[in-house]
Order: sequence, then structure tokens, then C-alpha cells
Amino acid sequence: MNMPTLEHSALDATQVRAGFVPPGFKGQVDSHVLELGAINIEVPAPTPEQLVALAQHVRAHQTIKQWPVHALMQVIDSVVHRLLDGQNPQRQLLNRLLAQTTGLDEEMLRLGLTRYLQSFRTPQLQRFVVEDLGNPSLLDRFEPRAKGGLSMAVGPQVLMHVWAGNVPGLPLWSLVAGLLVKAGNVCKLPSAEPLVASLFAHLIAREAPELADGLAVVWWSGGDTARESAVFSQADALMAYGDNPTLTALRAQVPITTRFLPFGHKLSFGMVSAEGLDARRVHEVARLAALDVARFEQQGCYSPQVFYVARGGRSSPLDFAHHLQQQLRALSQQHPRRELSLSERQALANWRSAQETAAMAGQGVVMLGDASDPFGVAYSEALSFSPSALNRTVLVVAVDDLSQVPALIAPHRDLLQTVGLATAPQELMVLSKALALSGVTRICAIGSMTLPEAAWHHDGRFNLADLVQMVDIEHSAERAADDLAPYTD
Repeated sequence: MNMPTLEHSALDATQVRAGFVPPGFKGQVDSHVLELGAINIEVPAPTPEQLVALAQHVRAHQTIKQWPVHALMQVIDSVVHRLLDGQNPQRQLLNRLLAQTTGLDEEMLRLGLTRYLQSFRTPQLQRFVVEDLGNPSLLDRFEPRAKGGLSMAVGPQVLMHVWAGNVPGLPLWSLVAGLLVKAGNVCKLPSAEPLVASLFAHLIAREAPELADGLAVVWWSGGDTARESAVFSQADALMAYGDNPTLTALRAQVPITTRFLPFGHKLSFGMVSAEGLDARRVHEVARLAALDVARFEQQGCYSPQVFYVARGGRSSPLDFAHHLQQQLRALSQQHPRRELSLSERQALANWRSAQETAAMAGQGVVMLGDASDPFGVAYSEALSFSPSALNRTVLVVAVDDLSQVPALIAPHRDLLQTVGLATAPQELMVLSKALALSGVTRICAIGSMTLPEAAWHHDGRFNLADLVQMVDIEHSAERAADDLAPYTD
């Protein structure tokens, strides 16, 4: 099947080629067609032997190692600005294809992707590097260290990426990190969203052709142990995204000498203080909370599934739940929820049934609205921590004091990620410390939960420092070199 690439497809295309094979690779690569809605997407699907050959090709073409990191930032920035241009035909095509293949509202996708891409402009990339390494020049050469001697940060020759497709564009985090540490990158596309990373790779190759042979973006079916064990044997490091069972299975395929960096399933929630519930603020806080719930249909780890709301404000926690329901209703009219799969509809029905059963049992639960709503808000007087059914379903829990929450969520510390706060300044630091000690790794404002800042510590880890190997020239080597200098005779 001879489909046009994303880079060269017409705006009304229904058949496109995604993925990216190094232009200098002379071997044959099998292909596969993903059928996503009405769109057929042909992706390179190498055999185990072809995957090994691709990884070896990437390892042999390490021209990226000679590039100054500031020049790499300029390449990434140029590609990002092209994609931020709403008049760019490639961006317009991407907007349409993403809406058709994911079922997400096109306008909400457009707005979310634009905010996301802004994280990869030059100033944000500079913060990205400085946050992890302090001195960006460590990626270019040996630099003096305060302790004496010199150090340099060296990225892997082959960095393997296994991506999840729950949030459009999510793979760009790891791909950009791989480029900044000057790795050769071999990437596995997610079946649900193979578009953004593919177009990004093509644009990188157009902007800097010298980098193209150090990059491969391909696909295989998840759980294919023959392909995974073959290609993982060629990797120096592996970044993998997915649910915890998937990551456990992947870990079994990774050689002990390969650095394994997994990013698994996480839960996030919001907290609203009494000060956030006065007549001037409660409507806006509820509006921002609804945006966090609706963006990407709660498919991201940073999407809130529960809001803890303090009693004692001008509005009650139940009032807040009603405000949140109204805001979700308005969003559903402006940005309709995507069509749900059978399993998603069943999960939503089960969640509603559980809330209604608790209500009938007198457990202080109120289910707002009705089953025909394309969203769900439940209110609870009982202190609890439980996930929602996603797809715009959320639990509002009333608490006497927000200080009760850290102890409640602490038993789930391995699953915790983001907390969105609407609190007064005097509460912010006290609550933040308690949340940090309970396992939370990111604290932000409500309304920003699904929009992480550039250089955030994903799941509490360093993005770039975890990828590099630090090489030290100790002060003793400098002294020994001085002893051998001709001018010391």
C-alpha cells in the first residue's frame, strides 16, 4: 500500500503513512495498517531481525553527539513553532486526524496540543536542561566542578522508547529528552495515537537531515516478546510508559545491563479550601476544576478523579459539587465527550451503580444529575479515596479540614502523582509538605493539573539526569597532567 506520509498528506486524507525509518537504512522493513476510525495509518512494523538491524544502524550513526546542545534546542524549537502555526497545513491535518482517530473534541484537542507544544520552545528547553544538570554545557564537553576536576554528561548511544497512547502527543516528552541528551533514539509507537511523534520525527529530519539516521519510529503489537527481547538487547536505556502489568512484562525482557525507566499508572486529585468557596471564587474554581476533568477525558495520570473540599466556607462542599456539575454540563455542550467503548460504558455504569448503592445505604453519598448526562459528579460525606470511571466522572468529598487528606492517601503512595490546590497562602506550604511526605510528586493550581510545566519532575524523577552517564576527570588527573607539561621542566 503506497500511502502519503503525514508530512505530505492532503488535508482531507483518509490514508497516511506514519512512523519514521532512517533514510540511510538500506534494509527492508515490513509494514502494518492501523485502522483508527475511518483513517488507515500505515506504520513500519519490523520483524525481530529488522528491529535489531535498525537499532544497529542508529547506533552507528551518532552525528548527534557532535552537535552543541543549544543547536539541538534550536532545531526542536523550529519544529515546534511550525506545529504551533494554526495556518500550517501539517498542523491542520494533525488536528483533524487526531479528532477522528481518538474521538476527542477537535477544538479541545487543538487548544490542549497548543499549550503542550509550548513546553518545547527554546526558553522551556533551557529550563529543562538547567533543572536537571545545572550547566547545559555538561552535555557538550568537560566542565569544571566546584569539588575539583571536571565532568561531562554522556547520553546513551541507543535509547529505546515504548510509548502509551492515552494522551495525544505524550511521547514528545521522552523523544525531546532523548534528543537533548544526544542519544540515538529507537521508538515504539502506540497503536491508539501514532501521529504526533511520527510527524515530529519527520520534521526533525527535514530541519536537520544530519540527525535523521540516528532516529527510528516504528510499531509492533504490545506484548510481542520476540520483538521486545530482540530490540531491547540493543538498547543502553529504555523509557517505557503504560499500565503496571505492561511495565512488569516489559521489565522481564530487559537485560540487566540496560537502564530501565518505567512510568506507570498514577492517580491524581484536587483540594479546595474554605477560602476557595466564597461567592467571588467558587464559580471560577469549579470552572477550572471542570477543565482539568474534561481535558483528554481523564486519560492522563495527572487528571483529577477526586476533589476534597473543606467545610466552613461561604459555599458548602455540596454547593461546590453542584457548581462543578454545571461547569461540566457547559463543557459538554461546547466540547462534547467522545464516544465511549463498550468497556468504558460498562465501567461508567458500574461506577454510577456503586455511588447509587452507597446513597441508598445511607452512606452520605449523593449522585448528581442522571445517567443520560455525558459526565458524572458524585458527592460524598464519607472520607474516602477511590478512582472514578474516567471520561468526565468525578467524586467530590467533603472534609472538615484539608489536613485530614494526607493521612488518608498515604497508603496509596505508590500510585500518587498530581494534586491541584485552591488554598490560601498559609495553607499552601503546610499542606504541600504533608502531601510530599505522603507520596505526591507534583503540586499545582487547579486548572493546571493537565498542563505540566516545562522541566517538571515526572513522577518525582529527573527527566535528563536519569538518562545520562556522568564522566568525571578527577583533580588528581589534572595534577598529573600538570607534572608532565613541558613548561614545568
